[in-house]
Amino acid sequence: MHKLIKNLQDRQLIWKGLQSTTQGSTTSSGYPQLDKQLNGGFPAHGVIEIESKQGIGELRLLTPYLSQQNPQKLAIFINPPGKICAEFFNNQGIHLENILVIQPQRDLDALWAAEQCLKSGACHSVLLWGADLEIHQTKRLQAASETGKCLQFHFKATSHNQLSLPVSLSMRLSAHAQGLKVEVTKRKGSWSYGNFVLDMSQNWPLLTQKVIHEDNSHRALSDNTVLAFPIAKQG
Repeated sequence: MHKLIKNLQDRQLIWKGLQSTTQGSTTSSGYPQLDKQLNGGFPAHGVIEIESKQGIGELRLLTPYLSQQNPQKLAIFINPPGKICAEFFNNQGIHLENILVIQPQRDLDALWAAEQCLKSGACHSVLLWGADLEIHQTKRLQAASETGKCLQFHFKATSHNQLSLPVSLSMRLSAHAQGLKVEVTKRKGSWSYGNFVLDMSQNWPLLTQKVIHEDNSHRALSDNTVLAFPIAKQG
């Protein structure tokens, strides 16, 4: 029985309550505050699920990470919800020749493309937008990620689907005046730590504006408040 338990532990199929939560290699997200919450940063490979509305800063969450990856490898964008802005990535130090955009017509084709890119060894990151994943699909992406040592980010819309997938990390994002409110809903080999506010004002100073305090009863924008991005026109 002891050999069986040890074998399961070696394969990380069981977890002991007293074991360290720093198991496995990590890579910095580019945000020290987020790295601290994740005990070092993003996992080196695996599937990261990001539940978020579009246009609240979800891509800004990943650009510091993308900019520090191996320049000899590719970042793959599969079915992004909008056109990729070349100037944005140039300003972040991400070379355009290292970005490949794939726009399959069907979700199944998008999943196939993601799996091939993950296990190819030519990519450091695959960003996939699309429908909710099934358990067997997630397992295939996890296996491909481990084969190619490539990290998979899956963006999904906020939904009521509470199916727990075998992902390495799951986060739920919502807009916040100072950046993003991040809720870590699942982390492989560890407990979730609830939610926290990720302050983006240092990384994105041009998206902040000074606040003017009018009086105690009416408070205008104050200090450095990160503006929602993109800003919707009103009128």
